[in-house]
This record gives sequence, structure tokens and C-alpha cells, in this order.
Amino acid sequence: MATTPRTVDVPSLVAEAREGRSRAVARLISLVEDGHPALPEVMAALAPHSGGAHVIGLTGSPGVGKSTTTAALIAAFRDRGKRVAVLAVDPSSPFSGGALLGDRIRMEQHATDSGVFIRSVASRGHLGGLSFATPQALRVLDAAGFDVVLVETVGVGQSEVEVAARADTTVVIVAPGMGDGIQAAKAGILEIGDLFVVNKADRDGADDTVRDLRHMIQLGNRERSVDWRTPVVRTVASRGDGIPELVESLEAHRNWLGESGALSTRRSERARSEIEAIALAELRRRLGAEGGLVSADLASAVASGETDVYAAASQVIERVTGRAAPPSD
Repeated sequence: MATTPRTVDVPSLVAEAREGRSRAVARLISLVEDGHPALPEVMAALAPHSGGAHVIGLTGSPGVGKSTTTAALIAAFRDRGKRVAVLAVDPSSPFSGGALLGDRIRMEQHATDSGVFIRSVASRGHLGGLSFATPQALRVLDAAGFDVVLVETVGVGQSEVEVAARADTTVVIVAPGMGDGIQAAKAGILEIGDLFVVNKADRDGADDTVRDLRHMIQLGNRERSVDWRTPVVRTVASRGDGIPELVESLEAHRNWLGESGALSTRRSERARSEIEAIALAELRRRLGAEGGLVSADLASAVASGETDVYAAASQVIERVTGRAAPPSD
């Protein structure tokens, strides 16, 4: 038997989140993850307060030290008096749907700091290294007044390019001896990196990794005519080595975004993709309530060869919009 979602006092919850109360922030993110009916009201209440946070995405293969780097960045930003939020996305089990949420365990030394908020979310099978709830969760953290929001991705390799569409600044972390210099040079990963970090730089092969990255970045910048010179920062995050330089590079990129106008462009594109995702999800929900997006008869007609998949898709579009789909070029 389905349970009715409990009533939420949205104005009070938003006001408490704006005051920096962690329980209220956590409750708002829970509403996002659950797809609560009050979510449109929540987003409307948060909208006037958004836009102040520097959203930084951290991505890279498993084992490169993303969580250790994130923990070191928290400490560095706190030393500068900034409030920091972390959204750590962990992979979900394909069987139970649950997640280990181990990233939060690695950052537990910051758990008692009132200026730090850490939330682990499960990817729930969503590809691209992030969770479907990530965009709205980021809006909650932004509107709650955090100066910096760090988004740590699942850590599955080259499929994590989606983080670039959700962050103001994207940091790609690699490590020597893991083939990451070559992986980063491949299409997708190279393009999304605003900064590259060679972590565990005290290992053999670090110099080669830095050299390879700088060479590929120069080639990529030449092809794309970019005026931001992508830095490669060496770190040993477990010791804090190189973290001050990384923070300086992050703040330099934030300044460049504002001065060049790229920040507003990136955020507009981010909003566009969020609008499309929510609109498509709502259309699917409404059609599902009417018996499904594609009727059994239409599926059978395609399976039997009575019609083709494009003609069937046009029928679905016509049913949704009330107009026939335009012919494809």
C-alpha cells in the first residue's frame, strides 16, 4: 500500500537552510532525492538565493586520490574562511540499489566542523559519474550560502564527462603509473578539464605524466582556440603538498570565468539541460499514468513488420504534442 508523503513546511525549511542549519540542508536534499511533491515549491523558494557558490567538479579514475584531494581542499578553503559543501556520488549496487557511501567515511575528520557540509548520494545507475538528483542538490547547497561546493564523481573513467556540465570548474585528477596520462589525452576527458592534477606526484613516472599532459593540453588549446591556459598541478594530497597551488589555480579560473563571461554561459547551458531533463521526466510520468509511452499495439505492429520504428515514434510524438513530427532531413 503506497504511503502519502508527509507535509513539508517549505518556507521554514528554506529559512533554516539559509541560516546554515545542516539538518535543514540535509532534509532539502532528501526531498530532491525522493522526488517529493513539494520539490517545485522548494526550487521556487531557493531560486532568488542561488548563484553565489563556486561549483567545482572533481573526476578521475578509481585510485587516483579523489577523496583525499577533496578532503585536503576542504581544509584549505576552510583556512581561507570559506564555507564548504561536498556532494560525493558513490556507485550503486546493480542488485540492491544501495551504495557504500565510502567517500563520506574518508572525510570524517571534517564532520564536526559547522562550516562544512558533506553529503553522499548514490548514482542509482545513472551514467556519467553523477546522480540524477545532482543538479537540484547543487542548487540547494548553492542557495544555502556555501562559498564552495565540491562535487566528487563516482570514479568510473572516461564516461564521467557529465561533471563538466554541472560544474563551474572541472578538475581531472590523474596519477602516475596508472596510464592516466594517456587516458586523459583521449577525446572527452581532455576537453572537460579546466585544471589537471597529477596526484601522488612523489611516485616514479610523475614527470612523464606531467609532460604528456602539458603536451596534449597545448595541442587541444591550439585546436579549440581557448584563452584559458589549463594548468597541470602536482600534488601529494595525503600530505597536503601542492594543495595551496591547486587552490590558487581554482580561484584564478573562477576569476577568469567571471571576467571572460564564460561563467554566465556555462550556467545558462547548465540550466538548459536541467529544464530539458525535468520536462522529459514529467512527460514520461504523465504518459506512464495513461498506460505507458508506447502502447502494446504499436510495439506489436513494429515487431510484426506492419510499421517501422520511425513511423511509430512519430505517432508517439503526435500523441504527446497534438502535432505530427516534422520530417527528418
